[in-house]
Amino acid sequence: MSGQPLVILASTSAYRAALLRRLIDDFERTSPGTDEAPLPGEAPAARAARLAEAKARAVAATRPGCIVIGSDQVADLDGTVLDKPGTVHAAHKQLAASSGREVVFHTAVCVIDAGGDAFVHVDETRVHFRPLSARDIERYVERERPLDCAGSFKCEGLGIALFERIVNEDPTALIGLPLIATCRLLRDAGLALP
Repeated sequence: MSGQPLVILASTSAYRAALLRRLIDDFERTSPGTDEAPLPGEAPAARAARLAEAKARAVAATRPGCIVIGSDQVADLDGTVLDKPGTVHAAHKQLAASSGREVVFHTAVCVIDAGGDAFVHVDETRVHFRPLSARDIERYVERERPLDCAGSFKCEGLGIALFERIVNEDPTALIGLPLIATCRLLRDAGLALP
């Protein structure tokens, strides 16, 4: 990709970096340092889009001439946002609330081109949880420790055992970066991809 602008992932997420490596060998990662607090009355999809763009813009402001990728994911259980649990207790609580229900994951990606123009996409994934017993949840959380994942699971790991089905257009979106849309947005930003 010689001669193309430097690509920067505005994220310290190991999950997003691993996904982006499927598309690009050489990119930088940096923390955007943005405030991720929700706005009053903000819809989950709008929050994901706003935060993805805010992350990308924060990094693009310090790295002109680069292509910057920002992403954010918001999990929505009937209007309640399921943030990263942070603790074992919170993970148990989230998974118990999700048991036998549908959680919608809004995964946004924003690509800012070398000229500062932003391209945004929000992907929607519907995850249908199977009924989970307290013991199912305990075994899962103990084994996988999904404390840094929205919704308290890792679908790329054992978390897949918690579901009845997943409905989406891009299986990578649930991991944290919708690669199909990211490819399109990177092309729109002028990056040559296969």
